[in-house]
Amino acid sequence: MSHAPEPTSSPVGAPLAQAAAGDVLGGSGAMFDGIAKRYDLLNRVMTFGIDQRWRRRAIALLALPANARVLDLATGTADLAIMTAQLHPDAHVTALDPSRGMLAVGAQKVAAAGLQTRVSLVVGDAQALPFPDASFDGVTMSYGIRNVPNRLVALREMTRVVRPGGRIVILEATEPEPGLLTWGARLHIRVVVPRLGAWLSGAPAEYRYLQKSISEFPSPAAFAELMRQAGQDVVAVVPLLLGVSHLWVARVPQRLDRAK
Repeated sequence: MSHAPEPTSSPVGAPLAQAAAGDVLGGSGAMFDGIAKRYDLLNRVMTFGIDQRWRRRAIALLALPANARVLDLATGTADLAIMTAQLHPDAHVTALDPSRGMLAVGAQKVAAAGLQTRVSLVVGDAQALPFPDASFDGVTMSYGIRNVPNRLVALREMTRVVRPGGRIVILEATEPEPGLLTWGARLHIRVVVPRLGAWLSGAPAEYRYLQKSISEFPSPAAFAELMRQAGQDVVAVVPLLLGVSHLWVARVPQRLDRAK
């Protein structure tokens, strides 16, 4: 079995092989380093495997052209990046995350899928993307925007790096509105997820944070308005499974003053 070379430096936007151990960008890298090896299992167990179906839907909503250049932010262990490359065999995906530990797991998965030439792993911060203007046909972000300290800045960065007419699709966990049909979903998010996550991962603080971050996330309508403030035309807001997650779909306007 071959092994990647030891990291030597850690500039923002560096490929995974150049990012130093312990480097934390955007304030959330260290937390996810600690749960990286069990992250995929936890996602499957806590969402009953439905999260993969939602990722597939997010990719479809990107409406990618041929030979697309795609940026996957908060890629984690690269689930969405790998799926994008598999569903679009002519696409190249850049997968960015602040957690070196998560990306190390992702690198193993990319290699196992034989996608090293089409999926590039990069350590970086969604609030300061190391890419030129209009350099991607689309951006995805799944279960990561709530961890970004300044969401508006990150959304503006997405607007900047996507070509006019390209799409931005965000998948995020949300707390369902109170109601007779949603009480079970709210119980799952508030009680089951943090306890099950803590038990499976051995990281109770991280999963208490998970529940807190979901409960404090803006309403779907409020987050859509934040996307508009970032210069995006919101195309759709799609609730998933009684509102335990949502998909936001936006388009970068054809005429965009990138000097702003």
